[in-house]
Amino acid sequence: MTRTLIRNRLALVALGVLALLLVAAAFSPLLAPDDPAKQDLLARLKPPAWSDGGSLAHPLGTDQLGRDLLSRVIYGSRVSLLVGIGAALLAGVVGAAAGLFAGFRGGWLDRVLMRFADIQLAFPSLLLALAIVGFLGSGLWNVVLVLGFTGWVSYARVVRSEVLSLRTRDYVTQARATGVTDLTIMRRHLLPNVLPPLATIATLHIAAAIVAEASLSYLGLGVPKETVTWGSMLADGQLYLGTSWWVAVFPGLALMFTSLAINITGDALRDVADPKAYRR
Repeated sequence: MTRTLIRNRLALVALGVLALLLVAAAFSPLLAPDDPAKQDLLARLKPPAWSDGGSLAHPLGTDQLGRDLLSRVIYGSRVSLLVGIGAALLAGVVGAAAGLFAGFRGGWLDRVLMRFADIQLAFPSLLLALAIVGFLGSGLWNVVLVLGFTGWVSYARVVRSEVLSLRTRDYVTQARATGVTDLTIMRRHLLPNVLPPLATIATLHIAAAIVAEASLSYLGLGVPKETVTWGSMLADGQLYLGTSWWVAVFPGLALMFTSLAINITGDALRDVADPKAYRR
C-alpha cells in the first residue's frame, strides 16, 4: 500500500500541499505577517512585491481597504478546512449509519431511507444548501450543518451497496447463528470493510464542501462577513479584476490548488484501496 502511494509522485505533491495548508491553518497567528482585519487606507490596492509599486511588507499586495492579502489568505485556510472536514465528518457518520442499517436490515427501512435519498438527489446540492442557509441564517456551524446534511447521500448509497454484498458472507451468517446482535455485527464485521471507500468519498467531499462554502460566502450567505474566507475575498475582489487583479486572483488560486490537491489525494486513496492496484 505504501509502495503504491510512494510511486504516485503527483499524489506526493498533493500531500505536500495539504501538509502546508494544515500547517498554515494551525499556526495562522504565527505565520501571517499582519493582522488580516487591519485596515490601512494609505496602502490600499498595493500590488504584489514583485510588481512596480509593490512592497515586501505586503508580499501578495493589499485589498481595497489596505488589508494584507497574504495574511487573509492564510487565515482563510482555517475556515475552509474547518468547514470541509466538519461537513465530511457529519455526512460520513450520518451516511454510514443510514447505509449500514438500510443494507443490513433491508425491508421497509431500506425503502424509506433510499427513497428519501432519491428525493434529495433530485435537488441540486448547492441550491438545496442555499435554501437551508437562507432559512437557518448564516454562520460557521450552520454552514457545516447544511453541507453535512446535503452530502450524506453519497456515503449512504456506497455503504449500502457494500453491505448488501457482505451480509451474505459466511462469517456474517455464522455470527448471526451464534446469537451475535445486529449492532455488534455491523460494528465488528461490516463497518471495517466499508471504511476504505468511505475514506475516499470523505476526501472528495472535503474538496466539494470547501468549494460550496466559498460559493455561499461569495453570495453573502456563508460565515459572517467579518470572518476571513476565500469566498468573501473573491466577492470583494471581483470589482477590481480590471485594475487590481491580485485582490481576487490569490484567494482564487488558493481555493483551486486546495481543491485540486484534495481531489488528487482522494484518487490516490482510491487506487491504493483497489486490490487491482497491487497487481504488477
